[in-house]
Amino acid sequence: MSITSPHFKFNLSISQNPHQPFLLTSHIKSSSSSTIFKSSRTRRFQTPHPLYSINPKLRPVVTRVSNSSDSGAPFDDATSQKVSDFEASRSGDSYVGLFIRMLGLDNDPLDREQAVDALWKYSLGGKKCIDEIMKFRGSVFLTINLLKSESSVACEAAAGLLRQISSVNIYRDLVAESGAIEEITSLLTQPSLTFEVKEQSLCVLSNLSVEERFRLQIANSDLLLLLIKLLDDDEMKVKEAAGSVLANLALSDSNHKTMVEAGVIPPLAKFLRTDTEASKVIRKEAQSALLELAKDDYYKILLIEEGLVVVPLVGAAAYKSFKPSLHSWPSLPDGSELNVKQTSKGPSRFGASELLVGLHVEDDKNTKLEEAKKNAIVGRTQQQFLARIGAIELEDESNNNQTGNRKFTILPWVDGVARLVLILELEDESAIAKAAEAIADASVSEHMRTSFKEAGAVKNLVRLLDYDSEPVRLGVVRALERLSVSNDVCQKIQAEGVLKPLIRSLKNSDASESSTHMILNILGRILDPSKEMKSKFFDAPVNGSKKGWHEARTSNSNLTFSSQTIQEGDVSDSTFLTRLIEILKASPPVLQTKAASILEFLTAFESCREKIISLDMESALDSVFRHKFFNGKEDTESETDFQEIELQTLEIEEAGLAVSATSRLLTRLLDSEHFRKTINASRLTNALRNVLTSRIPLQNKDWVAACLVKLNSLSGPTELGSENPINTEVILYETIPRLIEQIKDSYSLEERETAVLELNRIISEGVVDSTRAVAAQGGIFPVVKLIEEGNDRVVEAGLAILYNLSMDVENHPAIVAAGAVPTLRRIVLSERPQWVRALHLLRTLPT
Repeated sequence: MSITSPHFKFNLSISQNPHQPFLLTSHIKSSSSSTIFKSSRTRRFQTPHPLYSINPKLRPVVTRVSNSSDSGAPFDDATSQKVSDFEASRSGDSYVGLFIRMLGLDNDPLDREQAVDALWKYSLGGKKCIDEIMKFRGSVFLTINLLKSESSVACEAAAGLLRQISSVNIYRDLVAESGAIEEITSLLTQPSLTFEVKEQSLCVLSNLSVEERFRLQIANSDLLLLLIKLLDDDEMKVKEAAGSVLANLALSDSNHKTMVEAGVIPPLAKFLRTDTEASKVIRKEAQSALLELAKDDYYKILLIEEGLVVVPLVGAAAYKSFKPSLHSWPSLPDGSELNVKQTSKGPSRFGASELLVGLHVEDDKNTKLEEAKKNAIVGRTQQQFLARIGAIELEDESNNNQTGNRKFTILPWVDGVARLVLILELEDESAIAKAAEAIADASVSEHMRTSFKEAGAVKNLVRLLDYDSEPVRLGVVRALERLSVSNDVCQKIQAEGVLKPLIRSLKNSDASESSTHMILNILGRILDPSKEMKSKFFDAPVNGSKKGWHEARTSNSNLTFSSQTIQEGDVSDSTFLTRLIEILKASPPVLQTKAASILEFLTAFESCREKIISLDMESALDSVFRHKFFNGKEDTESETDFQEIELQTLEIEEAGLAVSATSRLLTRLLDSEHFRKTINASRLTNALRNVLTSRIPLQNKDWVAACLVKLNSLSGPTELGSENPINTEVILYETIPRLIEQIKDSYSLEERETAVLELNRIISEGVVDSTRAVAAQGGIFPVVKLIEEGNDRVVEAGLAILYNLSMDVENHPAIVAAGAVPTLRRIVLSERPQWVRALHLLRTLPT
């Protein structure tokens, strides 16, 4: 668009008085030449206007109007000291329109650059100035077009003008619909952009991402990866702008999956760690984004893996109830004594001893402490110091006033762990419940569980089990349940005397199912009958711990899982035992599994065993063994549903675990003559036989088979003599499937060879339906494969199995499909010792 002006000369000036509003004036002088406005772009304001504070590098308005003549007049600011309000001047209105017309594509690039620069600076005057610009149609389109300019000055000015326009709600849609997002995407992909261009462009996106629909557009484009990459930019302002956009994108839950998959959590998390330097702005933006992502439990785990902890905000007033320990020697946060050289004759009156030790523990080379203990001391010292001076959560409260009501903050794990433990020592019930829930959420790794133990969380949580408030007790139980996953922490929980309060809680029949489940989990880990055996034979790290069983048990001589460390009086309460049997009778399979395991452990105590036998134990066993999935008729009827509904698969697995644990309990109880006299053995045997032939996983049938065999041996000789139907069923439904699974899945060739030899022995003894069981379990293919790889003994046993299977014509297609024919021919042609049997088998098959 070519602009031809009358013979006038325009001199433009901008008020430099910081106490006056933004003023723009034009002085019209007669001239025979075309109108030209020039000025040096390097000149800066000596006293910037307050409106310019968002950009410290403001330049004076500079422009020129292109015409046939190349001559021009300098920008005369000496004659423009007297200014008037632009909005009140009719000539000012036409002047803005002139600048917008100069943005036309057919104007000189330098004219366009200087025009957009002038408009950008003018737009900094506020919404009235922006409204004046937006009166001219096409201004946004022409400005967006300048983002393609090769001049970084023009790009910066264009992005800056778009930033100001998009900051006004009514113009935001127009900016986005005019293609600003696409052009900025293209602009940010250029490798040699100045940081000013990046900053202004990102600020446009930040303004646009306030709207939900534009957030979705930005998150589902290439911009997301660019934004994450810009978090590593050298300029802090670029990082801040990129963080602002990401914080806005995180406000939409639908963007969370896309953002996490793009890898947004690690670069944002680094700004909140203590080992990274960052401005307050980027820390605030990173925290806002991560708090939104942390609403999802899975994404919260990813956040914890980056060394951060989500901590509830309980209000600075809640910390006024904190009472630091005075008149005491320095100690570790978990309550144990700190082995340091005492320099004073007595403890500090106001607790300064612990403070000084905490401040210098990292630098004290004489203090030989594990890294976890040092971190616990440092974290406790810092958080208690903030609480004592009343400075805790002050910054978070100021952020809440700016960003709305926030309920959480994010801290580095050392500070976060110490803060949560500190909250447990307060008097505010709501704060304690929130801290306990946060500890449970954060206990996702061995590192975090150990950190909470070293920070003293266990003793506080155990103390709070008898708290009057139900939400507090529920949160505490959940935290202890998550912490007890670790062997070391579980030992500490037991040593703190957790059994009595847990048993008291379990005896309450009004407790919710979730609370009962968590209590049983904790008790099941402490009263685990298998841990004594594991501790003797297994010395590898468990649950992520760097210590093996033996090392963990010997690291503290007072902490073991042996039944000898459990006081019989603590667990022999009749109400407690009755409650466990009630759970076994009428509870979901998950709870039945835990109850059966605990009862098995308690049978080691004679007084407990007698009480258990006297409490109608048989009906409880019968209720577990007669689950709907173990009823043959109902199982057949529900076959279609089982194939279609995935939930039933989970239910069958849970039922299998319950029946396996209950079978172990029954096996233990059968050692008691008193129990054997009180039960109906035939009824239990029939129930177990139904379980053995059911669909439960194979690994859950081992104890069922062992229990059946024991029941059968105790009942005396059977009427059928050697052809015992129970032994046959055990072989068909447990032994043969287990051997075939071993042949299929074992990585050890020796184990596979042993399994095929045992399988051949069973079939050779003529066990009824043994060949049919092998075929039904898919044993033909692994046997043929093992014949190709095994030694002579294995080949002999494998050929014998296949020969017996070939007696049934229905097995011929499977044997051929498994590739037996080429294998047999190789054996015959090579005249191996087994070639005669191989030849007989070839003649039997349809080759």
